[in-house]
Amino acid sequence: MLKTLRISFSLRNTYRVNGILYSLKQIPLLKKILPQTLYKVKGLKIFANVLSAIWEVVSIFIGKFLYFITMVCGIGILYEKTPADQTYLHILLLLTFIGAWMNTNLFNPTRDKYYAMILMRMNAREYTLVNYIYAIIKVIVGFMPFSILFGLQKGIPLWLCILIPFSVAGVKMAIAASSLWDYEKRGLVYNENKLRKYLWVMIGLFLAAAYGLPAIGIVLPEIVSIVLFVAFIPAGCIGLGKILKFRGYREINQQLLAQLNNQMDSAKQAVKKSTEKSISTDISITSKRKGFEFLNELFIKRHQKILWNATMKITFVCAALVCIGLLILHLVPESKEEVNELILNWLPYFTFIMYAINRGTGFTRALFMNCDHSLLTYSFYKQPGFILKLFRIRLREIMKINAVPAFVIGAGLPLLLYASGGTDNPLNYIVLFVSILSMSLFFSIHYLTIYYLLQPYNAGSEMKSGTYQIVMSATYFICFVMMQVKMPILVFGMACIAFCILYSIVACILVYRLAPKTFRLRT
Repeated sequence: MLKTLRISFSLRNTYRVNGILYSLKQIPLLKKILPQTLYKVKGLKIFANVLSAIWEVVSIFIGKFLYFITMVCGIGILYEKTPADQTYLHILLLLTFIGAWMNTNLFNPTRDKYYAMILMRMNAREYTLVNYIYAIIKVIVGFMPFSILFGLQKGIPLWLCILIPFSVAGVKMAIAASSLWDYEKRGLVYNENKLRKYLWVMIGLFLAAAYGLPAIGIVLPEIVSIVLFVAFIPAGCIGLGKILKFRGYREINQQLLAQLNNQMDSAKQAVKKSTEKSISTDISITSKRKGFEFLNELFIKRHQKILWNATMKITFVCAALVCIGLLILHLVPESKEEVNELILNWLPYFTFIMYAINRGTGFTRALFMNCDHSLLTYSFYKQPGFILKLFRIRLREIMKINAVPAFVIGAGLPLLLYASGGTDNPLNYIVLFVSILSMSLFFSIHYLTIYYLLQPYNAGSEMKSGTYQIVMSATYFICFVMMQVKMPILVFGMACIAFCILYSIVACILVYRLAPKTFRLRT
């Protein structure tokens, strides 16, 4: 067992280290410094191994922390009609059910399993059990500090906080064992990456119960939640017995890994066909403009479905939510004070909302796959003047696309503010509207600028830039942090507008000076 665990770690660590080294090579400032024989440099390999080890430890905790602070506690603070401790246990219990089905750790076909069991012919049962037990231990260890930290804050007894990580592991083992019993009876292999329809329906119902019921003042009684969490532990022990005794792991993994290869091929074909269907082949589409304006107008007209359909759906949803909000304020007058305080002091929260609805990634992906991957092979296309000209044209288009839902939200918020009691300072209405448009403008500029400075795709449309992924992750993290910030409209709004103007100027300068070198096909 220990030998299998060591080989498993070595295998996983090898391609993780190679991935780290490759990512380092993609960082512009390091690319010229690092040698071509990067993978042979002992010092760099040691450094990559250290990063890999750090990530192995951090990954045990970071996902659990984000899970508690967003899915459980973050959303839980919105419910004031129900006791905090009951709401916490209610949400955590139902999400635990969902997680047990969607993240079994046993029926997940991954590349390391393919390398170990198919290519290296390792003992499938031993390899599976060793890695599964290790994954369950990580679940318990990762959940423990946050179960105690957030549980005590909500008034949950310490003994139950300590018990919950074992309960989470228990329900995972019970459901994994039930899938093994099902395989023995019907021969059907459960694949957590390809859930059946009835499971999606069940997950939808559990999500609705987890977040919908507290909104109308209904949660599971505390005693019910406690009994179920306690019951998960003996159920997990029974499941663990089945998992340890099961002998057909090679057959199951062979089917899962065969599905993995088929899924990857099918996914590529599906994406290709979907993209082709979304692009107009009408040869009558033309333009009276010239130069890059001609190129851009043809692109926009032929990609209307990709670029505008999702935007119009988002706009419709935003308009509907504004109307629902106004209706609630009219029907439930006692909610006015709370809504008014929310709008006046929680404007930074909308940074994350504008980030979520922004179409920047879809726009730049469409630009590359259906335009730039061909034109980047021509030298004229990378001249500074032409790059900046086309950048401005494209920025205008993405601003149009993002401005439609932003305008609805920007107009809707002052309406909700007025309907909920208004404000003593009329300037708040103007700043609220303009700041939402500024956020939309910022994300439009940001995504397009990063695309030009860190063009992440190779000729096969595969993402090959570690730096691009780091920047995108940092953008998400900053927007997430902004959800926790409480600040008056005037202060945050004016700062947001000023930052957007400054960022626009800096972005244009960077694109003009650096894009001729960075806007190219990846190798």
